[in-house]
Amino acid sequence: MTIWNRIEIIRGDITLMTADAIVNAANNSLLGGGGVDGAIHRAAGPALLSACRTLGGCATGEAKITRGYRLPAKWVIHTVGPVWRGGHKKEAYLLASAYRESLLLAREYELKSIAFPNISTGVYGFPKEMAAEIAIEEVSSYLKLNSLPEKVIFCIFDQENFDIYQEIFQRSE
Repeated sequence: MTIWNRIEIIRGDITLMTADAIVNAANNSLLGGGGVDGAIHRAAGPALLSACRTLGGCATGEAKITRGYRLPAKWVIHTVGPVWRGGHKKEAYLLASAYRESLLLAREYELKSIAFPNISTGVYGFPKEMAAEIAIEEVSSYLKLNSLPEKVIFCIFDQENFDIYQEIFQRSE
């Protein structure tokens, strides 16, 4: 099996994913917010917020893990992507790190599948095509060297980002 068979791009709601873990594009506090972060907190229920309060926040580019509570996924990996500030504040490096650190946690917990949203492309303003290129490159580079997770899913909510991911993935294969 090639690494490209281990990556899937779907359009859907990440809170409904049955992967071992879903990734939450969180803010530094980990205490909920808008977009995918708010949706995950609402779907998981109040126990997720209680668990996140014990984590002491999360630095940009890093990741932390909690149980999934009411979600179909057993685990939630919370990562903080960068706010786009023109590209001169290590945004690309920090976004790549958010994906890499999430994958490292998945491996540490021996998770077979993980689903990512498109991190930092909403209110954080990261250019969508650049973010998708970074995500696909980081995941594919990681999978070349690691057997876990066995499956990485990009679960994209909106059609525009889904189309961008599909196009970049097809160019990358």
